[in-house]
Amino acid sequence: MDSTTFTKNFLPDVTVDVVLLSISSNGSLLTLLTQRDEDPFKNAWALPGVFVGRNETLENAAARALRDKAGIAGDVFVEQLFTFGSLNRDPRDRIISVAYYALVPEGRFITAVARNAGAVIAHIDVPWTGVSGGTVQVRNEADKKLKLAFDHDRIIGIAVQRIRGKLNYAPIGFELLPDEFTLFELQHIHEAVLGHNINKDSFRRKMLASGLVEETGRRRGGTAYRPAALYSFNKEETTTHG
Repeated sequence: MDSTTFTKNFLPDVTVDVVLLSISSNGSLLTLLTQRDEDPFKNAWALPGVFVGRNETLENAAARALRDKAGIAGDVFVEQLFTFGSLNRDPRDRIISVAYYALVPEGRFITAVARNAGAVIAHIDVPWTGVSGGTVQVRNEADKKLKLAFDHDRIIGIAVQRIRGKLNYAPIGFELLPDEFTLFELQHIHEAVLGHNINKDSFRRKMLASGLVEETGRRRGGTAYRPAALYSFNKEETTTHG
């Protein structure tokens, strides 16, 4: 039997890793990481992940990783991203990871990290433009570069590439906003994801013409300027923009 032949008893382990993505108030793309307390990659930072149970669906494993490792449960936008199966991605064994990404408002990140001493909010530095793709680097609030475990720099990069490509044809940006928001806040989300500035007037026209936003009749208070109109996401339009 040659080296490419597998016995019937061989089954690789399967994990689920979740890339949590958010946007800071100053326009940084964020992710939530946990610090490993055992080998391999002891003390390095990793995506929240779990081994998939024998009788567990991938979706349930992703929800468990969010709840148990990231401290985030409840209504969260989660979508399957990609399967990572390089032969040497994990030094322990042949382990395949099914990655998901989740879009979470910054406030939920802050609450989750406050409850989990082993977690950190990290800023994502994307060294490439558009959807060209590639690995990324992450740093903490003190601007210190964080060492990532396994191939998680590539997994985060694929997640950024996915949401950049999807932002203009699917209404995923609303998942990063509260129920009521200004058009400037929505533009802020788009600029942070895409990594470049957007013309204010053309963005406003595009959003209003799309039917995806509707005025609430209320305005944002507490500013020295004319209060901005508040909008909400028109979910009925999702089927034509998904």
